[in-house]
Amino acid sequence: MRAPSAAELLDLWEDGLARTHAQRALALLMTMFPGVSRDTLGALSIGQRDAELLRLREALWGPRMAAIAECLACRERLELPLDIREILADSNPTGSGEIAFSLADYSIVYRLPTTLDIAAAESEETPESARSLILDRCVLSARQGTALVNSEQLPPEVVAGIAESMAEADPLADIQLNLTCPACRHTWRASFDIVSFLSTEVEAWAWRILSEVHTLAGAYGWTERETLALSPTRRQFYLEMVGA
Repeated sequence: MRAPSAAELLDLWEDGLARTHAQRALALLMTMFPGVSRDTLGALSIGQRDAELLRLREALWGPRMAAIAECLACRERLELPLDIREILADSNPTGSGEIAFSLADYSIVYRLPTTLDIAAAESEETPESARSLILDRCVLSARQGTALVNSEQLPPEVVAGIAESMAEADPLADIQLNLTCPACRHTWRASFDIVSFLSTEVEAWAWRILSEVHTLAGAYGWTERETLALSPTRRQFYLEMVGA
């Protein structure tokens, strides 16, 4: 893994403006692993992918993150300190191979969802049809007793069981935070999505860095590429020299 340069990160931000959630995730991975194909990176399970994106975030800005949530009961704004090292330590992925699951008289063999599955489902018109497509792609075989069935024939309790089994096998695929509002003591669980979180951080960084480029270009006549090539320490020195 390698962290992108400032110029590469700025390109990722600009390109990501027109990309979907899954496409942004793949673009980040391809920058981290330039010698690996898109299909190979896209075949990582969601948890494996998000583990790499957490490591990217740590390489860019350190292991500590500050997420924001809003209480569902009283709308109080909560600041949530998170540590990437703790999140990664709590994960124990099974891997991306075939997994067997049984419930009642149903026997299922499935694989974990990947970014390519999510990308395929993003064009679906409803969340229900998107989930059905992902399930159909991930279920490799299904039997009721000795009879073969397809994913559309599986009853809701079996589908729910497969989802629970997937969550256990790939814990980073759906990071859940246990939250308590300090104002009203309401408790709830919220998902943490590193793709959206990192995209938001990259966007904030991009606006800041473009402002710095504008200031230094006006003061010294440097090009964007020349300014981005400076280390953050040197760039800050020059900004202070021109009174920015």
